[in-house]
Order: sequence, then structure tokens, then C-alpha cells
Amino acid sequence: MTSKFEWFVQDRVQTEGSQAIFQLKHGATGFRDSSTPPLPETDPTVCRTAWHAAARTARGHVQGLAERQYPQNFHTGTINDRDGTHVALFHAHYPLIAFVGDRRHCYTDEFQDPPTWAVTLNDFGFAVLTASLLLLPPERAEATALSAVEWKQIKRWQPETLGAMLFNSWD
Repeated sequence: MTSKFEWFVQDRVQTEGSQAIFQLKHGATGFRDSSTPPLPETDPTVCRTAWHAAARTARGHVQGLAERQYPQNFHTGTINDRDGTHVALFHAHYPLIAFVGDRRHCYTDEFQDPPTWAVTLNDFGFAVLTASLLLLPPERAEATALSAVEWKQIKRWQPETLGAMLFNSWD
């Protein structure tokens, strides 16, 4: 299955010397200027379909997939399998997925590496992000596409990790 966000799902981690860079797209924080077009939306139905496929691959069962609640910019899914409980955050605007230890209102440095079965999510157009990427300091990201409104929020909330910038509950 091909996602309408296919342009985004490429190898976003590049190496320039020894510095890893993640390219942030406009609206990656979930914010935009009211004078600009709306941000793309990650369809919760696609998230749900992908999550159920991942549960089948994991030989587990979906405990739930909750659509985002303001001010969160992510949907949350849970799968239980023989290895335990797995919680994923689906970015509400881009096809990005992060894994965390448990459901919370917000996240800072609780990001985990995805289970091996998470590769199934790639088939639905999602990019499953690793803990090492999500735990990078925000300044390691290429952020020239972010808007002034996003920079204002970043300065206000001062996220310590790239994951906290991407998956947030800022208002």
C-alpha cells in the first residue's frame, strides 16, 4: 500500500561528516500560521489498519488505537503480544511512528526502539523512528522548513529531544 505521504518516507537520516541530520518538514511540530494552508492529516483509519496488520505480524492483539486529543499532535496505539505491551505514537500530520513505554499525555525522553514486527508499518507508508534518532537534541535536525510560528513554540517549550519536538502536547 502506498501512502500519499510517500515523498516524506525516504531515508530521512543523512550523514554529514559525523553529524546525523533529520529533515523536519513544515508543520512537523503540529503548528502552522493561520494564513498558510492546513497541514496534511494522517488518516486515523490508515493508522488503525496498519496497527491491526502489525498486531497480526506480532501474533498479538490490539488493545486500542486512540485518536489524538487536543493538544496532542499524535494518535496512540497499544498492542499486547507475548513480549509484553507496545505503545506507538502516530504523528497526526506526517507518517511517522515512535515507540514509547506507556501511554502519557506528553513525552520527553521515553522513546524506545521499535519491536522487530514494526517493519510491517512501513508497508502502509509509515516511517518507524528509532530511539537513537528520537533522543537526539533538536539542534541536530535540519529545521529550515519550520515556520516562525513553530520556532516560537520551540522557544517556549524548549524540547530537549527531537522526539519531544515531533510528538508533543503543546498548546
